[in-house]
Amino acid sequence: MKTVLGYLRPYAGRAACGVLIKFSAAVLELILPLLLANVIDVLVPARDLPAIWRTGGLMLVLAFGAAAGNILANRMAARVSMEMTRDLRRDLYHQIQHLPCARADRYSASSLVSRLTNDTYNIHQMFDKIQRGGVRAPMLVLGGLTLTFLLEPVLALVQFCVSLLTFLTIFLVTRRGVPFYGEAQSAVDTVVRILRENAAGVRVIKALASQRREQDRFEQANRRDRAAEERAGRVMALTNPITDLLLNLGLTLVVLVGAVQVNAGAMPAGQIVAFLTYFALIQSATLGIAKVFVRISKGVASARRIRQVLEEPPTQSLSGADARRPELLGMEGATFSYHGVEPDLADVSFTLQKGQTLGILGPTGSGKTTLVSLLLRLYDADSGVVWVGGQDVRCQTPRAVQDRFGVAFQSQSLIAGTIYENIAFLRDLPRQDVEAAVDTAQAREFVSRLPQGLDTPLELRGANLSGGQRQRLLIARALAGRPEILVLDNADSALDYQTAARLWAALRRDFPRTTLVIISERVASVRDADCILVLEHGRIMASGRHQDLLVSAPRYRKMAELQMGGEAV
Repeated sequence: MKTVLGYLRPYAGRAACGVLIKFSAAVLELILPLLLANVIDVLVPARDLPAIWRTGGLMLVLAFGAAAGNILANRMAARVSMEMTRDLRRDLYHQIQHLPCARADRYSASSLVSRLTNDTYNIHQMFDKIQRGGVRAPMLVLGGLTLTFLLEPVLALVQFCVSLLTFLTIFLVTRRGVPFYGEAQSAVDTVVRILRENAAGVRVIKALASQRREQDRFEQANRRDRAAEERAGRVMALTNPITDLLLNLGLTLVVLVGAVQVNAGAMPAGQIVAFLTYFALIQSATLGIAKVFVRISKGVASARRIRQVLEEPPTQSLSGADARRPELLGMEGATFSYHGVEPDLADVSFTLQKGQTLGILGPTGSGKTTLVSLLLRLYDADSGVVWVGGQDVRCQTPRAVQDRFGVAFQSQSLIAGTIYENIAFLRDLPRQDVEAAVDTAQAREFVSRLPQGLDTPLELRGANLSGGQRQRLLIARALAGRPEILVLDNADSALDYQTAARLWAALRRDFPRTTLVIISERVASVRDADCILVLEHGRIMASGRHQDLLVSAPRYRKMAELQMGGEAV
């Protein structure tokens, strides 16, 4: 909670001003019953009509003053809460963007989305409610109790006991409710995850007629979320009925004791009217405090989840030997495991000079993308050395490593924007560089036929393009920044053989000094590489040039014969 409270510090002056206005409005509200008692006990018996009008006018001014003060303070509270939440959401988004993949994997994508949206909303509601009711309500309670003790100690003692029991109820219920709200937020994560999966795979779901199955899966998650919310609500729902019961019991006692006091002449009638007004104010404020504590319960649970992300180290640490190597790119005995059980990549070694091409071949799950993730320093190897630019990646910041690369991953998606915006991708690239990248990526053929060319808007994920068109735009995005190292992860999987051949020819022509890393399941895509790695189960089963592997690696030869035909091999 301390981490989140820090975001209130820049707005402490405005929050304090709002508190002062709330305090002043509460004082005005507390004066009204005293003036009412004076009218009933003094001015009415004396038949002093001018004084009655003057006091009534003063009460009217105080009532409007209290209302205006509360409205102004509420508006200030809303503004402070919105701006504080904006800062919190901005920093949380920045932190998520810069989380190392190994740490981000500990949270699901849906959980991070939920923390960024639902949890920050709960924080906003908590601070807004605290500023609105967390100041006025305690002031009314404390001020009201003080004045009632000055009016009539016996009745005030009844009121004090009722308030004490009410606060004890609120404290115990809230203490028990906070963990349940934490569980409810975790259940929301699951609902968000299923929604994201369905939104991303809506075409597949419809093509396989799996709508009913997905509806059932969502309904199960929704029921779990509802059950978690119900458990939290069941506990917090005890607050209002118990406080209402205490209010009614206290009001009954006050009326009985007050009636006895008035009947015995020990207390004027106006004072019991004032006392009942204070009683209503105090109990109304107590119920307001109960509502504040409900918001605090949700806010505290959300603050814990947000703090977990904010306190994560934002970048990978710098370590390793700062030694220079003649090769641009390579690995030496690199081993890595996502879950720390079995290695997903084991004892991988290779070297690559500037301008050379590395081909990575292997079946699904063989570790091809994992190898590239280590080169990009999305993850750090558990053992061994990975170097980029002739230097151990652990001696370089992830940004310094990744600035050398242009990457077209197989699972990348397009944003809702123009073709130019998708290729430039917020990098302020000159238009001529984007045009050149479109030509090299063999995308000019279809871009020129679109109504507005590069300025044609795309739907989310490029839904208004074919798979091959989307893939060529992703390649153009990787090329537009003229990277030192270009990684193409199954970049030709949606391209026909003729277009793919033109693409590789254009890459060799337009980017002769760029080092290529080509991940593919097609032998034809990697056969011209200077070094080909054949991966299986995270290990290098064979490495070398195409002609050498045809002789020394039976598995590679078999793949080539199946894909290219025996005569071509």
